[in-house]
Amino acid sequence: MHRICIKDIQNTIPVGESVCSVFLIMQASKQESRNGPFWSIKLRDASGTMDAKIWSPISQSVQDIKTGDFWEIKGKSSIFREQMQLTVEALQKVETPEELNMSDFMQTSAIEPAIILEEIENLIAQELTYTPWKDFCKSILKDSSIRSKLLLAPAAKSVHHAYAGGLLEHMFSVASLTLKLSTHYPDLDRETLFVAGLFHDIGKLEELSGGLTNDYTDDGKMLGHIVQGILMIQPFLEKAKVEKTLALHLEHLILSHHGEPEFGAPRVPLSPEAFVLHYADNMDAKIAQWRESFAQMPQAQQEENTEKNIEWTPYISLLGRNLCRMPQTPKPKEKEASRTKKTPKEKQCSLLGLTNC
Repeated sequence: MHRICIKDIQNTIPVGESVCSVFLIMQASKQESRNGPFWSIKLRDASGTMDAKIWSPISQSVQDIKTGDFWEIKGKSSIFREQMQLTVEALQKVETPEELNMSDFMQTSAIEPAIILEEIENLIAQELTYTPWKDFCKSILKDSSIRSKLLLAPAAKSVHHAYAGGLLEHMFSVASLTLKLSTHYPDLDRETLFVAGLFHDIGKLEELSGGLTNDYTDDGKMLGHIVQGILMIQPFLEKAKVEKTLALHLEHLILSHHGEPEFGAPRVPLSPEAFVLHYADNMDAKIAQWRESFAQMPQAQQEENTEKNIEWTPYISLLGRNLCRMPQTPKPKEKEASRTKKTPKEKQCSLLGLTNC
């Protein structure tokens, strides 16, 4: 079955042209308007996501659209609030999804997740000297159920690193940031902070289903990944015999890494390590959102941006703003290879304005 990917629709298909392809339904809801009921759906494939609308009278013939189903959709591309979307002209549910290539619909990390996991294990071996911390980390990563989930797990449903392997990327990035910040602030507990950087979001293995639909689980809706993370790590802390106050500190770091109650933190940061983890986590998430926003920008807008000094993304509703990419400070030009270093005498002559010394 021939496919046109979402990125191609956004980048190469002229606005107003009809396209036909198979998409995964990421979200679907039936709503009411002055002209009758309509469906608002979010389409997904490995190249990205796109909103689509099914207006009346076509919407009246569609009884149900479920998340995780595949539909062949014919639609006309249009721009709404600076974003490309499809107005559906015809659609048909795919009754034999097993015939589809699932890799066409699942976004994955640009780096092989197994490689990221290996880098994390190398960091654990290099950075941890306290044996219980080392045993704790190894026992979590060697747990068969956790390890298999980690290789495919996203870090979020849609906000940042929302693709297979995204959680490992985020874990590695935040843990690496904590090491750099611990070097700058040597009075921090480097090892406890590093362990917290690795496992602050481990509860997302239980909060999100992952896979094609990547939705919140029932437990995730009821408890959330922060509480789920605390529950997950406790048996491993006991098995590794981590000293009680260190284990308590790790639990506080996980509980407070969202910073404030309005952002989902059960506790506010109370230790310097807790502040560092919160800001490292927030920084990595925001930079990922910035990077992904530019990566998903339609090609036409990218080409338009290249003619400007400052590049802008479409409005990001989650952040409540447009994001920009600024021109960078010019790098110094490389010195000519033919130039030779001046001797101390030559330097002195040039300072005096003399040509012959």
